This record gives sequence, C-alpha cells and structure tokens, in this order.
Amino acid sequence: MTTALITGATSGIGAAFARRLATEGHNLVLVARDVERLREQATELHDRHRVEAEVLKADLASDHGIEAVEKRLSDRMHPVDLLVNNAGFGQKGAFLDVPVEDELVMLKVHCEAVLRLTTAAVAGMRTRGRGGVVNVASTAAFVPRGTYGASKAWVVQFTQGVARDVRQYGLRLMALCPGFVRTEFHERAGMGTDNIPGWMWLDADKVVTAALADLARGRTISIPDPRYKALMGAAKLAPRGLLGGITSKAGRKYGPVHPDGV
Repeated sequence: MTTALITGATSGIGAAFARRLATEGHNLVLVARDVERLREQATELHDRHRVEAEVLKADLASDHGIEAVEKRLSDRMHPVDLLVNNAGFGQKGAFLDVPVEDELVMLKVHCEAVLRLTTAAVAGMRTRGRGGVVNVASTAAFVPRGTYGASKAWVVQFTQGVARDVRQYGLRLMALCPGFVRTEFHERAGMGTDNIPGWMWLDADKVVTAALADLARGRTISIPDPRYKALMGAAKLAPRGLLGGITSKAGRKYGPVHPDGV
C-alpha cells in the first residue's frame, strides 16, 4: 500500500481527499490542529476501509508544527508517496482592515509551509523514483485578491516550476484551483453564504475526483469544473483594473475567514 499525507485533513477538501484515498486503499497520515477530531476521523476511515490512518497534530502557522510534518515526510522507513498541502485560510475585509500580523501568518501557512513540506516530500520521492504532490490553491490565484490571491498565485507558480524540475525523476506536482466548495468552512467562520449564487458552489468529493484524475494525466494545474474554467478564461480577457475592482468587492463580501479550509 502507498501512503498519503494530507494537511488540513479534518474538513472540506482535505477530508474529501482522505475519504477518496482511503477508498482506493491508501494508508493515510492525517494532519491538523484538532487532535480529537483527527482521531475520530482516523478511526472511522480505518474501520470502514481497513487502511492505516496515522494522526499528526500540527499547527502550520508555527515553526514547530511545520518541523513536525517535515520530520514525518522525511521518514524513509515509512515513506509518503502522495502529499496533499491543503491547510489554509483567508482574511475577510479590505487590506487595511486586516492586521499585518494576520497577513504574515497567512504567508507562513500558504507559502512557507507549502515550500518546506514540498521540499521534504520531494527529496524522498526522488530517491524512490515515484510520488506526487497536490498543492491546494484557488481560482483566486488568477485574479487580483490581495494577500490571499497573491499567496495562492505563489502556490501555482511554485508548483508549476518545481513540476518541471522533478519530472525527470518520475514525480508529479499539481496545483489544485477550485472555486467555492460546499464544506463547513463558512459556517465555522460565522459567514453568511445566502448571496453566493447556487451555480458557483462545488462539491468537495467531486473536486477531489477531478483533481486526482488531472494528477494522473500529468497536469500541473487543475481547475476542477467547466464553469470555473470558463470564468478563468474570461478573467484573462477582462481589463485588470475592472477585474481588480470586482474581485476586491467579492472578496470582502464572500471571502473566507479562518483556518482549516481554502
């Protein structure tokens, strides 16, 4: 059996990855901050799918948390064959409404943690000649959306660059860029979602199915829905000034607030 490590595994896209990979017979390393919830999830997946589900408590906003996951990824006796960097969060409000300390935490989780964990995973994968990394970004990467969009744009560019460098070793890297996904994320953050059009919502399990199919095809970017592919195509043609104004207002109105989702 192969092993997949998933950060932000307790809800949303991370939990959907855990369910799907367990169904396919992969052992799991589940990473998040809520250890009790992790244990419940691990027990359920083990009992239902007869896979090993390891629990690793880690806060990726801290060096200690990142180091703990790096250590697990570097364990050559128990190798990880697929890394899913899913942990993340957003800030609601205009740029000047958000404390710079919170913006720096976002960069640590979205950029530094992704960089360090990808590096730790790829080092062992290169030696074994196989493996993959899915870095969960967002369609916000393609539009002007402040620090959140900029950090997700970094994830996309970083992933594509590394994918080219490690392809020769038999490794695959992909940035997953979904739009609005139906999870408990917004409810946990205390956000209303009634004014988000119904057609914009995606199902987390379908997002993961599309993502794994794109990874198998060797794609370096996955936008897992035709509607969002069309929207991103239109965004490329729109004037940047106009697009910036629209996405800034949408971000303040709809944007995510606090961790473990994307």
